[in-house]
Amino acid sequence: MTRISLSVNGTHHEQEVEPRLLLVHYLRDVLGLTGTHVGCDTSQCGACAVLLDGDRSVKSCTMFAVMADGHDITTIEGLASDGQLHPLQEGFRQEHGLQCGFCTPGMIMAALGLLRENPHPTEQEIREGLEGNLCRCTGYHNIVKAVQYAAQKMSGHAAPPRVRERREPATAAANQGA
Repeated sequence: MTRISLSVNGTHHEQEVEPRLLLVHYLRDVLGLTGTHVGCDTSQCGACAVLLDGDRSVKSCTMFAVMADGHDITTIEGLASDGQLHPLQEGFRQEHGLQCGFCTPGMIMAALGLLRENPHPTEQEIREGLEGNLCRCTGYHNIVKAVQYAAQKMSGHAAPPRVRERREPATAAANQGA
């Protein structure tokens, strides 16, 4: 057993752990933070992404918990504050960036790492920044829009309101092809 000391979502933890315990299992099984998902067990999907020391996205299935000793870890549970969603969480909701939601925590954490490194990414930079995070439900279009929404909001600019197409009521003449 090895003693570790780390901060998770701003709370200090000291515990004895098996040296081979993966960080993802420490977060889920020891701390009960189940927002970090185990998707593929091969580090390919990114569902387990967390932030290391506030700025770097890492796949927690590729790190042993002992490697996090002395570090600050942020999980999806640590983003919302005072009942307010983080701009990325809000962006995923506003821009419909999720379907089943399984990949969403990892996508959001990877996107946060990207935005901390590059606050004003282009669409291509967002797509490249999210490589290694897989979504089996979407075509990534709305995920990219969600990250763009958050980038704009995090930079201090108001995020654009969602534009809904206005449809005129159908008339009998329109329905008859007149």
